[in-house]
Amino acid sequence: MSVESVVIAGAGQAGLQVAASLRQEGFQGAITLIGDEPGLPYQRPPLSKAYLLGKIGLANMHFRPASFFEEQRVTLLHDSVQAIDRTNRRVTLASGGALDYGHLVLAVGAHNRLLPVPGAELDGVFGVKTLADADALAPRLAHVKNAVVVGAGFIGLEFAAVASALGVHVHVLELGDRPMARAVSKEMSDAFSAAHQSWGVHLDFRQGLTRIDGDNGRVCAVETTDGRRLPADLVVFGIGVIPNVKLAVEAGLDVDNGIKVDANLLTQDPAISAIGDVASFPSHFVERHIRLESVQNAMDQARTVAARLMGKTAPYAALPWFWTDQRDLKLQIVGLNDGYDDTVVLRGKAAYQMTVLCFRRGQLVAVETLNRPADHMVARKLLGRSCQLTPREAGAEGFELKAYELATR
Repeated sequence: MSVESVVIAGAGQAGLQVAASLRQEGFQGAITLIGDEPGLPYQRPPLSKAYLLGKIGLANMHFRPASFFEEQRVTLLHDSVQAIDRTNRRVTLASGGALDYGHLVLAVGAHNRLLPVPGAELDGVFGVKTLADADALAPRLAHVKNAVVVGAGFIGLEFAAVASALGVHVHVLELGDRPMARAVSKEMSDAFSAAHQSWGVHLDFRQGLTRIDGDNGRVCAVETTDGRRLPADLVVFGIGVIPNVKLAVEAGLDVDNGIKVDANLLTQDPAISAIGDVASFPSHFVERHIRLESVQNAMDQARTVAARLMGKTAPYAALPWFWTDQRDLKLQIVGLNDGYDDTVVLRGKAAYQMTVLCFRRGQLVAVETLNRPADHMVARKLLGRSCQLTPREAGAEGFELKAYELATR
């Protein structure tokens, strides 16, 4: 193999997995993993759920113990890449140093979209993206009476579920007309609306925020777009993320809702790959470039790049899947429901137990399951191969995914 050294910018899920996969593939060259947070690389999904509740500690969230980096000869630098010299294959670090690379992997992720309203700088306004965010937020929950959540996506609702379980009065503001609208069907949105309302969460749709008021520098209330003033000891926002493309733009790399890569996850520079939340890649599931924010995507793209660097080139074609945990509700999604035009709902025996099959032009494109993990696993098998299931078949009385999968193997 021609590459003798790999530098990985970003020590999140994608970056760490590249390092681990390279060693698993037999790479013997130098690996440098650069992350701008202190400590060992850690999982982010628990930050807005189990970690906030104190159900798991930091040690349980580390991807690998400290011994991994020594044993696998991976140099972990607590620093950040400030510039890329593509001609000389060198990166400049924030600390003032520089590193040469044979191949550079950009796994620099994304940052929270900030609240564009007066008062967003007040003490008590939080996004939940990093360990530092969660560590600052967690101790406040024991003393908060009223929390306002801006955005009814995964992060916002995960926090709402945690806070309401702790006895906090939670008011969610959402510009759209239903929760998690970009990710799930209306039927699944309705189920989560009902659940949150049963927990005492107030869901306020088609409603935004115009300002945050403070008292002695701390949040005390918010003003909604329709002029109401809501009490708030805490404001938590989850209004999307922005891919970290500045480094790529300054290096002259193509950018389009992320760092643009080809089917092999390469930028137009053959010595630079981009993966994870920051990568805009061609998906054969929707036949256009997309950017996905998920653990599965980060890990599978990392493995794809590591394999390519070891001479095993193959287009990235992993089936996407996602999940969110909110109290006793576990939502799992497989596939992409972009542009779906038909759904079939399979009801379970319990109140919050259902499967939603999403079709586009008669083709099954995504399956959402609520507290039905067996259906999720079957759906991954079906969507992982050519599946000819039609809405009419799925809507027949007594239809079950497992039976269909067994009959069509």
